[in-house]
Amino acid sequence: METIFQLSNLLVVPFWLLIILLPQWRQTQRIAASPFIVAPAALLYAALVLPALGSLLPLLANPQLDSIAALLGTPAGATIAWAHFLAFDLFAGRWAYLDSRQRGLSAWLVSPVLFLIFMVGPLGLLAYLLA
Repeated sequence: METIFQLSNLLVVPFWLLIILLPQWRQTQRIAASPFIVAPAALLYAALVLPALGSLLPLLANPQLDSIAALLGTPAGATIAWAHFLAFDLFAGRWAYLDSRQRGLSAWLVSPVLFLIFMVGPLGLLAYLLA
């Protein structure tokens, strides 16, 4: 699980680097236009969750703090959660990038906000919505 956890970041970091550091580059715009940039992280999530779905569904259907904390306290649970964060944070970052381009917002304003979405997803998304 440690190796999967460490390597999972490689599934999203190239896209984050493009939209944060090279937002004006035509190739960045072309790549970010595809919703499939989140597919690698989503596929990792699927590969981790589907084999354990039988044991996860009861926990998720009736979430209790103790059982969710116990799940997240395991290497497998933390890796599953991390893949979830990676996929959805990139999805939110992609949306903010595309929305900002459509609205004509300055990359100087948006790039730091995209970095916040990358690092602390919902707080960065809130910052974008406020910007």
